[in-house]
Parts: sequence; C-alpha cells; structure tokens
Amino acid sequence: MTVSGPASGEALPAPVAIPIVAGPSGGHHAPTTVAEVLNDRPAATLLVDLDAGTVVFANLLATELAPGLHLPVPLAEWSRAAGLHSADGVPLEEGLRTLGTVAGGTPARGIEISAERASDTSAPREALWVVGVPLVDAPAPLARRALVILLPLREGPEVHALQELGDDLHARAAIASDLSFTISDPHQPDDPLIWVNPAFERVTGYSAADVLGTNCRFLQGPDTDPAVVDRIREALRSGTTIADTLLNYRKDGTPFWNQVVISPVVDADGNVTHHVGIQADVTERVHAQLAREAALDEVRVASGRLQLLAEVSQELAQHLDYTAAVRALAEITVPRLATWGFVAVTNDRGQFDRLHIVSREPEHADDAAALEHEDVGWLTRSRVVRRALRSDATHVAAPFPVDIASLPGRTTPTQLALLERLGLGSAMVVPLRARDRVLGVLTLVDAATDGFTQEQVITAAHIGHRAGLGLDNVRLYQREQDAALTLQRSLLPALPDVPGLDVAAAYVPAMHRSQVGGDWFDVLPLPDGAVGLAVGDVVGHDLRAAASMGQLRSVLRSYAWSGEDAGSVVARLDELVQGLGMADVATCVYLRLEGSTLRYSRAGHPPPFLRAADGTVVALDGALTTPVGVATIAPEPVEAVVELEPGAVLVVYTDGLVERRDRALRQGLDDLRATLETLPDGLDAQGVCDHLVDVLTGNAQEDDVCVLVVRRTTA
Repeated sequence: MTVSGPASGEALPAPVAIPIVAGPSGGHHAPTTVAEVLNDRPAATLLVDLDAGTVVFANLLATELAPGLHLPVPLAEWSRAAGLHSADGVPLEEGLRTLGTVAGGTPARGIEISAERASDTSAPREALWVVGVPLVDAPAPLARRALVILLPLREGPEVHALQELGDDLHARAAIASDLSFTISDPHQPDDPLIWVNPAFERVTGYSAADVLGTNCRFLQGPDTDPAVVDRIREALRSGTTIADTLLNYRKDGTPFWNQVVISPVVDADGNVTHHVGIQADVTERVHAQLAREAALDEVRVASGRLQLLAEVSQELAQHLDYTAAVRALAEITVPRLATWGFVAVTNDRGQFDRLHIVSREPEHADDAAALEHEDVGWLTRSRVVRRALRSDATHVAAPFPVDIASLPGRTTPTQLALLERLGLGSAMVVPLRARDRVLGVLTLVDAATDGFTQEQVITAAHIGHRAGLGLDNVRLYQREQDAALTLQRSLLPALPDVPGLDVAAAYVPAMHRSQVGGDWFDVLPLPDGAVGLAVGDVVGHDLRAAASMGQLRSVLRSYAWSGEDAGSVVARLDELVQGLGMADVATCVYLRLEGSTLRYSRAGHPPPFLRAADGTVVALDGALTTPVGVATIAPEPVEAVVELEPGAVLVVYTDGLVERRDRALRQGLDDLRATLETLPDGLDAQGVCDHLVDVLTGNAQEDDVCVLVVRRTTA
C-alpha cells in the first residue's frame, strides 16, 4: 500500500493479534496444520470479500486453476473459469451449494468438488475438498472477509484438520494469522496503518510499533517500480481494488517480491471506511519465473543466432556467382546486426575487388550506394581493416568507437560526408576466414557508441567463420566453372565462312555444372566442295567426356575429309570407337551438303529440323542407327536424303535444347517445331540461333546445349 502525504501523528489503536486457540480436540493441531498449507503447498487459497462477492487475492495454485483472470473478480466467475463441479459432476454454480455459500461457511466442514485444470499439486478433475473460513474474529474490516481453501482429498491429515475446524469460529479465524494483513484509515492524513497482524511483522521485519501511524511506503526502495506505485495510488484514489506485485524492502534492507492486494471497505452509503491489504512474499515464485524467462530468452537468442546462421549458409549455397553471393551476405547480415555496414572481399593479390554496402535505414540507401561506388581508399587506409585481413585464427573481433578525428585525413570530403550521414558511433570488423586465408571483412557500424551487445558480437564471429567458408566455396566453384567453360570452348571449332551459307552456332553450359561436358558441333568445308556438318553428345560431364568428345570429333573429321557418304562416316565412327574403346556411349548426327542435296545419318541423335522458305517445318527423322558405342542392329550404313533449297534453314542440336526434367522429349520436339514455324521474319542464322535458345532454354538449364543453324542464302 502506498499513498502520498505526511504521516499522521494522532493516537491509534494498538495492534490486534489473531491468536492461535485450541481446536475441538483441545489442542492446537487443527489450526497449526491448516496454517502450514496456506502458502501454495498444497492448498489453493482465495481471499473473498463476502459483501462484494469477489475474489481479491489468489495464491499461485489458485491462479493455475483459473488462469487469465484479473483480480478482483466475482466469486462465481472464478468458479466457472476454474470449471468447478460438485462430486456428482454438476457445475458448482448450478447447484444449491455454490462457491459463495461455501465461502460463507456453509457447510462448516466443506464439500467435495473437482476442477477442470491441473495445478502443481492436483490433476485435472482430481477430487478436492473445499472449505470456507470466514475471518469473524479479525478486526472489523476483515470480519467480512473469508478464506476459501481447496485441497486435494488425498492430503488426508490436512483435509481432516480443515474438517475438524467445524463450528469453532475462533479456530477458523486463527488460521488467518499465517497471512499478512493490514488495515489503514483513509480518513486520516496520508492513509496511515492502524492495524497489522503478526504475519506482517514476520514478512517485513517491522514491528507494529514501527509502522502504526505511517503510510506503508516505507516498504519501497531504490528498485521499486514507480509505475506499480502509481497504479496502486490511483486505485486507492478511485476506490477500487488493486492487485499487483512489486519489489519491497524489509527492515533490514533485504528486498522481497510482495504480492499486494488492497481493497476498499465501504459502509451502507458506499463510502470507503478502511483499506484492507494482504501481502504475500512471492520472492521464490518471482525468481523462478525470472529464471524461466531468462532461460527462455537464452533459448530465443540462441535460436535467433542459429536461424541467422542457417539463412546465411542457405543463401550462399544457392549462389553460384561470387559477386551475387557477396551482395547476399551483406543484405542478410547487416540489417540484423547494425545500423549500416558492408562486405568487402579481396582478390589473390590482396586488393579489394568486390564491395557491397547496406543501410538498415531506407532513407540512407542512396548514401550507401554512393559510397559503394567511391574509390576504396577510405577502406584500404583503415588500420583496423588491414589488421583484420592479416589476422590469424585466434583473432576475436571486438566493438570499438569509430576514430572520427582521423577520418578527414584518410577520406575525401565526399566520402566523409557520406560516412557521417550513414552514422558513426561504434564499429566491428569481422574477418571472413576461409580455409587458408582471410578473404575479406564483414564490417558492422552502429550509430550509437555502445550499440553492440555481447550476443551481436558472438553472432558476428560465427557469421565471419561460416560466411568465409561459404564465400570461398562459391569462389572456388566459379573458378572451376570458368576453367571448365574455357576448356570446353577451346575444344569447339571456330565457324568458317562458307560461300552460299549463313552459319551460326551456340554452346550453352548447364547452370548447375562445374565440369566440362561432351556436347560439340563442327562445320567442315571438304576438298570435293561439299560441306560436312556434325553435332554430337558424349554421355557425362567430366574430363573423360570432354576427351572423348575431342577424339570423336577428330575421327569424324578424318572420315568426312575422305569424301565418304554420311552413312559410312557414322558407321565407321561407331566401328572404330567400339574397337578401340575410345569413348562411352555417344549420340551423333552427320550431314553432308552437296549443292542443294543434304545427306544425313543419325546415331541415336534427336532429329534435325528443316524449315523451308515458305515456312513449312519437317523433322529429319530418318536414317537412325544405335548410338555410337552400342552394338548396331543395322547390317549396312543408313542414310537419308533431303533438299536444302535457297532460303531454307537447317537446325541441328543436342537433347538439352528439347528435354529437361519438367518437359518430356516429345513435348520438347513439338515446342521446337512450333518455334520454328513462328519465327519472326528477316532473321539471319545468328538471329534464329539466339531466338531458339531464348525460347527453349530456362534460367536453370539442366544440361549442356549445342545448337547449329545453317541457312542457305544462294542457289
């Protein structure tokens, strides 16, 4: 209880102690035993205002039975919220004996009930014994209060002690001495205490002589929450019951958590005559709750850190482009840990070659972008950054105040202005450590000088290690992919100029491959004036496939150079491969163009398409044999013949153009035919090639693609 104003100096009545008196058996057993169960174990206890019919205090176990209610609450509402039923299963409030009649002392020995929920000492629908204890021998304001005690029926001695109280009103009142009660007089200046019971003296360490005549704000101390004090003061001013928990201090200065309930007592005209307070030392309960909350906070913090680390790992694993991975790392990490910051990585010569700056504040996004495009001298001249780049595995990044005084000497005026607008307070430079070196830094800047928590420091260190490895994986992958593509393209020929023909080709590597593949094409002007055309695909995506592709291309060129027909070239190619074990399975199509006559043979390869000058499209699906390297079922070379008229377009390709996981080969062939039928007018061979690749390949191409387009321009 706390109100403002000076303490009263008037004479006040002496404290009244509620005595422990003999029970029906002539001893002290009953009330003493009952008193032992009032502090949460094992009884649920309510303090009831009999005149108002409201619950003004509930201990922990009572709160567990009816959670979510705010005191004061009507007794019947508490009964319904707790789901109280009589022994025969009927809701208690629907019978003759409600919780209100029990609170008034009828029947004196109590009744058997059950509650819907469990508590710390009772199971759902466990048999409970409930007894009402009117405090008839307490001072007048308390005389219209009653205790309601709910005890598991299996607690035999305690239940028996409650029942033994019977009609002995003195013994019933005696058990109240275990709860701390106070009475104050609002008609006197400063609403002073005029009565406290011995339990109050035991809880607070203050004797009645110490406190009578004073307002109980003497319990407040340096860490008492003023907001709670204001709520109590406002409730007293408005004449309403208040229940709250605040930190109070005993006479010896030790703190304790005090669950306070203060309710007004009114006369027949509705005027407040007294304030009745009940205090309960709930320090153990509050500390347990604080410990649980601290544990939950620790779990939440650890979970948040793990989630961020998982996001970083997942995002970096999805990127195959090094620059995109650097940007993604900054975009994910900086807004979660700092006001602004950046990721900067170096090349093999130790020079910064990629930088991405991110601001958490949208209004500073332009400043971040502008600083990113400035010369990196402001970064390379930072001693902290240089030290981080040279650090070893024992280095631990720690926050530090930004050396603002030195900035003008190591930045341009434009850079300094951008840095100042972004915010300069405290910073942290975290090395991005890979397998054998530090490949860059994650720098975090907070506008406040003490802006980083210990958790942010720990999280940043974890990110530095994990992100360093992730970026290094992307870097190594991109190097391997670049090397593989360079090797792949070095094995493909340059397209020659062929009179009367417009020729174009494209090689599109699979987006998810880092190895070389076996797709190839060739255009070979022959000594007899014919032109040899070939497209093939060796099974596999490795150096073996690339080597086999090179061998097949060389062998096919030699047979084609001899002037043999298309069927013989394919047959002899297959014969040699099987005899020498040069390659695994491969598909191939070879075409020999003599004037307008086109002869071709296919070794397991998808059919080329021919688009006539009038737009008609046909598939060259004849002359099919088994793939190269597979025992042939045709006794003689097979060959088919078509005409390639002026204006006609020939398209030869590997299966990556028409087949992928979400599209069957037949559907892909139909899509290729439809695309050729609807070609835009006026396209040259390169335009046709580009159009086919754009329309038929996706963003995540699953297989390598070769496309060879030949358009006949003259007769």
